[in-house]
Amino acid sequence: MSELEQYYRILGLEPGASLEEVNQAYRDLAFIWHPDRVPEENPRLRQKAQEKLKEINQAREKLRSDPITPPQPSSKPSPPQQPSPSRRYYQSKPPQQESSQWRSYYQSKQPQSQARSQSHYQPKWPYPDLSGANLQGADLKERDFSGRNLELANLSNSNLADAFMHNVNLTRANLESANLFRANLFQACLIQANLRDANLIGADLSGADLRGADLRGAKVGTKDRLLVKLTGANLSGAILPDGTIHN
Repeated sequence: MSELEQYYRILGLEPGASLEEVNQAYRDLAFIWHPDRVPEENPRLRQKAQEKLKEINQAREKLRSDPITPPQPSSKPSPPQQPSPSRRYYQSKPPQQESSQWRSYYQSKQPQSQARSQSHYQPKWPYPDLSGANLQGADLKERDFSGRNLELANLSNSNLADAFMHNVNLTRANLESANLFRANLFQACLIQANLRDANLIGADLSGADLRGADLRGAKVGTKDRLLVKLTGANLSGAILPDGTIHN
């Protein structure tokens, strides 16, 4: 038996088997004889599996590289091998461009909580004074309005979810039906602000001045549980969600 025929026998094939058959036989035998499938408690069998896998690897490499491997009569000439899509991509992208592209992708996939924490340190709203500004229906999610003057501003139906609004001046501002979900309104001034039908679930209004504010219909929690933080808030004269006036 020739050396070439022996390699076929190791893989359980007849001489002249196609390259596809060689590869399939190798995958089957490698799965069966892989040492990781043998319990560590049986070192003798693991050693045998390692030797067998080495033999299978050698047989496949010889049959794949041997130039005298007889082709199948019905086989068609193999088309020129093209680089895989991933290889073509890396060949076409300079290293610097590739790394910058992945950096941009990574930054776009940062967790929302991380993005929110970074937005707190972004430059503040470019206008120093927003009193009377018309921001009706604007998407202002996670914006930083900390310390800004928004007196008399129109923020009705705007999205202020997770916005940073501590120490903001919202005196007599219109926040009707605004989404203030989890907004940070720590020590905000909301004197006589219109908060009708606003969503205040999860908002932090600790130390806020809500004197005379209109909260009718505002969402502040469930029937039995308040989901707004109002520690130290001043609600004197405010109209509460149920229509009663706070003394």
